[in-house]
Amino acid sequence: MTDGLGEGYEHIRYQVEEGRARITLARPDVHNAITERMLEELEHACWQADDDTEVHCLILKGEGRSFCAGYDLAELPGHGRGPRRRGGRTHDDDLWHIERCNRRIRALWEMHKPSIAQIHGNCLAGGTGLALACDMLIAARDARIGFPAARSMGALPNNLWLYNCGPQWAKRLQLTGDSITGEDAARIGLVMKSVPAPDLETEVEGLADRLSLIDPDLLAANKRITNLGLELMGAQVLQRLAAENDARAHHARAVGNSVRTMREKGLKQTLRDRDEPFGDGWARVAEPEGRTSKRTKGEVNAEKGG
Repeated sequence: MTDGLGEGYEHIRYQVEEGRARITLARPDVHNAITERMLEELEHACWQADDDTEVHCLILKGEGRSFCAGYDLAELPGHGRGPRRRGGRTHDDDLWHIERCNRRIRALWEMHKPSIAQIHGNCLAGGTGLALACDMLIAARDARIGFPAARSMGALPNNLWLYNCGPQWAKRLQLTGDSITGEDAARIGLVMKSVPAPDLETEVEGLADRLSLIDPDLLAANKRITNLGLELMGAQVLQRLAAENDARAHHARAVGNSVRTMREKGLKQTLRDRDEPFGDGWARVAEPEGRTSKRTKGEVNAEKGG
């Protein structure tokens, strides 16, 4: 695959089969952490699928243990950039980089053909931005979905949570950085549906089978009128404002402290210190949470029969 991207895709895999395009995030050793290259390739592949008359829909999924664990922090502005390139040192540099990433992700929203997010493992931070840009989200029941970076790294740079799960749950999850299971995400409408992990691919492919029976022009018409309705409710304006808000949030004292701690202690220890006071980090939709919780993810899943 070489069209317009040199030697081809490096951070995704692209496949067309049986009326669907599959984009697979392909950095499994780092839980498919997002790079600029990945977003460039994702945008390119979305428009290629949209232009292909054999494609009725697109499936976005991740290789390995996770859908996507967020942005690769080694790729933050200022790391490895050549001369005469924005290095993230000013507020406008920061906003410029956020907006560029958001424009690439918006291809999932703006392409005419419908997209399905197939969520397993971790779907965290920037990974939620990719998933929520899709038209329909199906998650494994034991998937972990959340934005823990909101605890210390900034605000959400793109934000469709409000339009899926409503203001109260959007606030509950964004203000604490807590995560929820795929099962609970379906309960509050953050994802469309959750299924047992072994059934996830079959469920997604089954929906794609049904979409492949419909004229792509009709799929486009029905997707676009719904998205236009969301735009009338301010959805795309809010994405512009989310970028502005994230750049503003990067001036918070906690963000500066986190950056310094990463330099001194490294990323893993910084995240461990940040998250330890939150216990297991799970928000629970249908059960009391109490003051503290020491239960592990495995214990929660065992209680739920998963």
